[in-house]
Parts: sequence; structure tokens; C-alpha cells
Amino acid sequence: MFPSNSVGIVETKIYNLPEPFSLECGRLLEQAQIAYETYGVLNDDKSNAILVIHALSGDAHAAGYHSDQDRKPGWWDSMIGPGKAFDTDKFYVVCSNCLGGCMGTTGPGSLKPGTNAPYSLDFPPFSITDMVDLQKRLIDRLGIEKLVTVVGGSMGGMQALEWGIRYPQNICSTIIIASSAYLSSQALAFDAVGRNAILSDPNWNRGDYYGKTTPSSGLAIARMLGHITYLSLESMEKKFGREKNKDASPEDYFSTQYQVESYLDYQGRKFIARFDANSYLYITKAMDNYDAPARFGSLENAFKHSENVKFLVTSISSDWLFPPSQSLEMVKALRSANHDVTYFQIQSQYGHDAFLLETDTLTRLIKAFLKRISGKESDISTQEISLAALPSNVLIRSDYSVIYGMIKKGKKVLDLGCGDGRLLRLLMEHKGVRGYGIEINPDMVVKCVEVGIPVVQGDIDTSLSEYADKTFDYVVLNQTLQATDNPEKVLKEMLRIGKKGVIGFPNFGNWKIRLKMLFNGAMPISETLPDKWYETRNIHLFTMRDFRDICRKLGVRILDRRYIRDHHIFQNGLFPNLTSDLCIFVLEGF
Repeated sequence: MFPSNSVGIVETKIYNLPEPFSLECGRLLEQAQIAYETYGVLNDDKSNAILVIHALSGDAHAAGYHSDQDRKPGWWDSMIGPGKAFDTDKFYVVCSNCLGGCMGTTGPGSLKPGTNAPYSLDFPPFSITDMVDLQKRLIDRLGIEKLVTVVGGSMGGMQALEWGIRYPQNICSTIIIASSAYLSSQALAFDAVGRNAILSDPNWNRGDYYGKTTPSSGLAIARMLGHITYLSLESMEKKFGREKNKDASPEDYFSTQYQVESYLDYQGRKFIARFDANSYLYITKAMDNYDAPARFGSLENAFKHSENVKFLVTSISSDWLFPPSQSLEMVKALRSANHDVTYFQIQSQYGHDAFLLETDTLTRLIKAFLKRISGKESDISTQEISLAALPSNVLIRSDYSVIYGMIKKGKKVLDLGCGDGRLLRLLMEHKGVRGYGIEINPDMVVKCVEVGIPVVQGDIDTSLSEYADKTFDYVVLNQTLQATDNPEKVLKEMLRIGKKGVIGFPNFGNWKIRLKMLFNGAMPISETLPDKWYETRNIHLFTMRDFRDICRKLGVRILDRRYIRDHHIFQNGLFPNLTSDLCIFVLEGF
């Protein structure tokens, strides 16, 4: 009996292309087939389809079971099924085996037309773009004109990225998990060692081993090396440490004396039972040769025609095969091209493998993203103070109402420390702004996605330098400046990248705070400063007068200002530094 949220028994299908398939290298595959599986039901207008793309050693069997006796589900079963991240009650999910694979799609082990022998090394070299082109043929065959999303991790992420570059008109969005636009020199080196292990195996026989003894030792070593790169130091220490095998014999001294050695040996033996050595050679070389920036001159150029595609890029904190820096490089290029991109870094000890293991985090993030793609963002209103300029059913905070009034319609806005995204959502929905957010708190990032905000998870103390001058019409920094490490630097950066800055902050010069300090002799707790001194995120408390002084020092013009006292908004008033709880300024910089 299968779990209630399983897609149940599934079948791997084969699509034979009716015509030869042209490869990037200039050669043709006279006959080509692609293995695939589907889960869920394609709706009448064929608008609910999702393409899932596997990593290097994966296959088309992403979810469900192949028989009643099958005890191992598909490789991403935790993410595909009723109520899961890719909810098959809503979506029609397609997963295919990649070109060159050995799980039903044409590859080196396939019979060469006109012969009774496998291609072996006569198989033409292919690329990541060829993999994507073959997937596109399948999607066309299924009658799907536009995919809700294309999602992939690792090598699958490269293909998901390529879909966004190559076929932007055929997708609404793409989800790139723990991947990159090219391999680092370190990743190239790992692939080279893995291939050399196969090439050095005497049974490889220049690829002509079909029907003979396979190069199992070389392939097993390649897989062992790969598994090391998929893990992290922390996860390996936690899982194995320096534990020895209690049952190890003297003969095991050089092989499996330690538990980590036994683990790698097991992974190698398991891999050779299901994978083809020549496929490993060809596929890793296709990964090595993928370089989107080199093809187009820059990543920005690569995304030139992807303006209508929404991107979700996710990295893993402990991933050293596809480090977060490479994901951020893609995000920077997308933002530079004014594209809709959300970035999230999964905090995990599991290394690269976390994209298969951190199911809860990914599920919440992807569900929110897909809800946004479907145009079903969460409710944005808060139950506080109404604003006459907005529709009567929209209720918002007083500081939000001030900022809302300061920003003109249709402008491009970056919200630094955007929290749960409600302010940006109000501006986007009621003023038609193009809104973008930066937020460091992972829970808040997910909430931003839930309300439809393109948000980058990042630290505003360190991440603003990547933006070009005057990229935004307005940069908003509301009740966040006091929590930064270097307020002066942040202020300079926000006024460099924005034509105007809108800054709101709690006023530590308020009379109530002064009295509490005078009579109690302790740090005050108030509505605007609600945390105890040892729990607060605020590390630079300042007054309105302090802020005006730094503006004079930096040569910043104050264009407008508002003061908030007990939720009432004032433009002018007596002794604002003494009476204001919150101050909000519009600035013009350098």
C-alpha cells in the first residue's frame, strides 16, 4: 500500500522522434528517442504543465512506483505528488531522461542505426543545449505550448537556466536549484579525475565493452569521488567521523577500515549496477562545456530575451560543488537586466545533496513561488490604520501610509530589509511600481514570495555594491538603518543606486524615551523600540537631529519629511525631535 500523497504506480514511456535530431556539434542522430514519465492530469487548455529535470545520475523516474512490489520511489518523490511542492492535484508534471543517458533515452549504449552494435564512442558529442532541445521536442509532442515552470537541480539547474535563455516564450518561470551558469575550475577538476578513473580501467577498452566485462572499477571510483563533492565536511563528520568498521578484517586495511570508506564503496557498487560508463563520460563533458556567459559575451546578454520569465534561484550554504557565489552571479545578472528574480539560500549541513534532502524548506518556497506564478498571492492587508488614498478595504500601518504617499506611480522601487513584503505589495498593486526586495531573514523571504514579491536574500551591509548607479527610482529603507553594521556606508550606497531614498527610523530623541532614561536609568522599551537591550537587532540608536547631521555631512538633500506620533502623521510641528516616535525622510543624493 502506497502513501496517500503518492502518485502511485507510474509507467516510463518512450517517444521516438519522427525525424533526425540535429546536434550543436553539427552532426545528426538519425534516430532518437526520449524516455519520460508524467504525473497528474493535463488540463483542457494544457496550461498546468511543469517540466522537472534530473541531475547527472538521475532518470525519468522522479516520483511514484513502477509496481506493487517496488519499495523505492522515484528520486524526487518527496516533492511530487498530491499536496506536495509540485502538487499533482493541480499540475501535470513531466520528467524525462536526458540525452546521452542510459535510462531509455538515446545515448552511447543505444544501438547505432544500420548496425547491431551500440554507438559506443561513435556517439556524437552533445551539449546542455542539445538536452534542452530534445526536451522541447517532447513538450511539443505533448501539445504543451507554455510550461508553468521548468525546474532542475545541479546539472538539471543548468538545463532549467538554458530553458529561460533558449525558450523564454515557452515558459512562465524557471526554478534553478544548487546550480550555475558554468562549472568552476574545481568542479572541472573533479569531473576530469572521475573520467580518468574510467579511462584508466583496462576493461574500458576505448568504450567497446558492451557485451563484455564493463569498466566497473573505474566507474565506481568516479562515483565515489562524486559523492564526496555532494556532501560537506560537517555532514561527513556528523555521519561518519573517524569511526572504524568493527567487522573489518586485516585484508580491509587499505580499503574499508573506516566507515566512510565502506559508505563510498557501497555507493560505487550501487552505481555500477545501474549506470553506463560511456554515458558518464559524455554527460560530464557536456556539463564541463556549458558556459552561458562565454556564449553570449556576458550573463546579462544571455538573459536579453528573458524579460517575461520569472526566476527562482536557490543555493545551499554548505555546497562547495556549486557554491552560493555562483548562484548570486546569476541573480546579479538578472537584476542588472531588470528581470523578475527571487533568490533564497538554504541553510543546510548536507552540502550539494541538500536539494534532495531539505524537502520542507524547498516545499514551502516552491509552493509560494508557484502560487505567485498562478496569480494567487496571499492577502496583503494588515489590520491597523486605513489610508484614504487607497481603496477602503485596504488597511495598513501608519509608516507604510506615509511611504506610500511619497512614492510616485509606475516607478522602480527597491525595498531594503523588506520584511514580509507587504509594503512593496501595496505599492505594486495600487501604484503599479516595479518592486524588488532585499531581506536577510529566510522566513521573511518566503513570506515575500507568498505575497508575490521578487526578493533576494541578502545582507544590505554587503550586497548593495553589485547594483549600478541610479538603477532604481526609489530605494526604501524603513526601520532598518539602525540595525545595519555601517549606517553611513548603507546610506551612501542606497543614494548611489537610487535616484531618491526614503528612510524611516525610530526616533531615540522622543520625550518619552528621554524620561524613561532619566527616571529609570535603563534602556527603554516602547512601541517603536519593543525589545530588551540584549535582544534587539538595533545596534545604532540615533535621533532625528543625528540623522539630519549626517545628511549635512554627506551633502544629502532632504526633499520631504513626515513625523509620526501615536500613529498620527505630521508634516510640520513644534520640536519634532522631541515629540516624534518615527521619522520618515525623502532624500536626494550624489
